[in-house]
Amino acid sequence: MNQKTGLIFKIASEEWEFEQIHRLNYRTFVEEIPQHQRNAEGRLVDKFHAENTYIVGLDAGRVVAMVAFRGRRPFSLDQKLPDLDLHIPAGFVPCEVRLLAVDKDYRGTAVCAALLGTLATEAIRVGFDLALISGTTRQLRLYRHMGFKPFGPLVGSGEAVFQPMLLSLEDFDAHSGDTMVGGLHKPVADPANFLPGPVPVSAAVRAAFEQLPLSHRSRNFVLGFREVRKSAAAMVHARHASILLGSGTLANDVVAQQLRLLDAPGIVLSQGEFGERLVDHARRASLHFRTLAVGWGESFGQDQLSWFLDQNPEARWLWMVHGETSTSVLNDLGPLKQMAAQRGLKLCLDCMSTLGVVPLDLRGIHLATGTSGKGLASYPGLSLVFHHHDVAPQPERLPRYLDLGCWSQGDGVPFTHSSNLVAALAAALERGNWEEKFARTRDTAVGLRNSLHELGFLLVGADEQASPGIVTVALPPQRSARSLGWQLEKLGYLVSYRSEYLLRRNWIQIALMGEFDTGRLDDLLREMRNLVPAAAMPPVPPGSLALAPS
Repeated sequence: MNQKTGLIFKIASEEWEFEQIHRLNYRTFVEEIPQHQRNAEGRLVDKFHAENTYIVGLDAGRVVAMVAFRGRRPFSLDQKLPDLDLHIPAGFVPCEVRLLAVDKDYRGTAVCAALLGTLATEAIRVGFDLALISGTTRQLRLYRHMGFKPFGPLVGSGEAVFQPMLLSLEDFDAHSGDTMVGGLHKPVADPANFLPGPVPVSAAVRAAFEQLPLSHRSRNFVLGFREVRKSAAAMVHARHASILLGSGTLANDVVAQQLRLLDAPGIVLSQGEFGERLVDHARRASLHFRTLAVGWGESFGQDQLSWFLDQNPEARWLWMVHGETSTSVLNDLGPLKQMAAQRGLKLCLDCMSTLGVVPLDLRGIHLATGTSGKGLASYPGLSLVFHHHDVAPQPERLPRYLDLGCWSQGDGVPFTHSSNLVAALAAALERGNWEEKFARTRDTAVGLRNSLHELGFLLVGADEQASPGIVTVALPPQRSARSLGWQLEKLGYLVSYRSEYLLRRNWIQIALMGEFDTGRLDDLLREMRNLVPAAAMPPVPPGSLALAPS
């Protein structure tokens, strides 16, 4: 393309800019595309002018390109498509992009791409993550090239026919490439990782992982594997730790199969996404169970749980998440252990987000699961099942890979294992200063929650019941979690926001599970304050609770 140089792209703010916008609007949508009636003034003021944010391209004080966006409903497309909401993907905060116009002398250049890149920068900055347009059929190829996707029927008539189209933040990112137009940042080479997984790992863990692989049948591997199992079990006061090659989902499936062998009814507790997943595990394993569910962000009251157990005296097991990752709620194990012991219940725990994050004492627990890639600060790919009783294989009743007896018998290596992942886990367990890590994580989490409260953010889960490993932030409806998370990522801060359940609720999460730098955490808070000004946040008292429908 014949690249035009020396142009300035900005948000229109001056009266002379707006006057030229009205005249370019007239030339484009009256004289060229006969969408409106002619008038003697030669200017067209858009009906949404007061609500529009205009991006203009200026060449020596002359407006040669423009585009506008607005987020207030109804959109102009609402008048053309009564069922517009059916076409908008769930979980997005949309804006309408309108009035794209480029002076004839500047077409066939990079002006349009730069104009839309600047618009994207501003739209994302203020919280939108989906753009809707009525694209003239004369420029469909251009719109598709920029990532827009058509939806619905054509609208308009005569020579003014338009195709409704949309562009998501992800599609914009994919089409814009590494060098972002319009002032967006290039990806940072060494971002600060505040994800719940994969988590940052130490140099010792990386070095161990990079060793040459060993056969899982070799003597050196088996001896080392035995020590890793012992170390993991001792860390949580369990007799046995079986280490599985697979994610935490595999470990919970293995627990579900062990519960199926009991041939007895039980209870599953749910208070968030991962409690709901335990319900799904139990259902898929054809377990006979009842579910006690509370709202996302809530905790189980002892009286409530005691009443439910009274209503189900036939229950012989209880399965729950120790630290609900989705809402940051940490359940107190002491009363749960006592209640289970008094009623003869086998208590089973999902400890995926608490193993290596808080002190764990699994004495009195029937089965508990964990994973290598979160609080233990190793690589993902291994899961753990802790137990105190000996477990025999069940070849007549269980699939081989889901049989805890296979994983726990002998040297604990019934199938191919990864020496690299095991070596990395061994290095992570050898840190030896777990109490120091627990205290540092706890103190940092308290400070983080206090800072977020002071900045006006609404946190999910009450402070006194919060896990130190993860903080869940509920954003206001007008500020998209997708756009904020994406912006932070471009600035070099990885937070959790891409999970479907987070996007649906407009939440982001900051995790402190692996190795973390408190200085980078302070920087993250500063960027969040800049990207979500206090004026955009509703006043919320500390310790507040944000709930969302399950």
